Amino acid sequence: MHRLNRKSPLSLLIGALERIAALCVLVALAPLLLMVAIATAMLSRTSPLIAHRRLGLGGSPFWVLKFRTMWGVGFSPRGALAPLHRRFTLVEYIVDESGPRNKRVRDHRICSRFARFCRRHSIDELPQLLHVVRGEMSLVGPRPLTGSEWKRHYHPHAAEVLDVKPGLSGLWQIGGRSRLTYAQRRDLDLALVRNRSLKLYFQILLWTLPEIWNGRNAW
Repeated sequence: MHRLNRKSPLSLLIGALERIAALCVLVALAPLLLMVAIATAMLSRTSPLIAHRRLGLGGSPFWVLKFRTMWGVGFSPRGALAPLHRRFTLVEYIVDESGPRNKRVRDHRICSRFARFCRRHSIDELPQLLHVVRGEMSLVGPRPLTGSEWKRHYHPHAAEVLDVKPGLSGLWQIGGRSRLTYAQRRDLDLALVRNRSLKLYFQILLWTLPEIWNGRNAW
């Protein structure tokens, strides 16, 4: 199996095609993205988008966008919306170096059926197509990591996972998603980086679609 080299002509061509494809998908999904943003802002009474600081290619930091799906701490026990105490912005920038913990099926911060639906079917991650257009992410790659995650969980293989762009999907997306432990996520990321090939790239893309459609192993 021929391993894809990041600087090979084929990899550069794939990167260019990814950016064009991501732009086309963003344009096509613009009405959906607008409706999700409005619904999220109305339900959460705060910014519909959040941005987490992550490491990109070569360790370059960038802000990763997502639709907000957690706001349970702002709700009363009976579900009444809490008043909005801060100025509304489109994006809230969150500095959290710890990264996501092992996810629980029941999380009190995800108190809306709409939010759970978005998470289950990865609708909350659609804004990350913008990062593909900008060349910061790939359609397929390892998970975007915080600096703390990278140092704590990927040593002594830390440099390998930053040798390629982080991806919207990867082996972690089709291999267990929320059910995975940190060790399993790391192993799948490293397996993807070490075995990059055109065949694996398209396999992951094809397997991602039914995984997202069915919403398995995601909460």
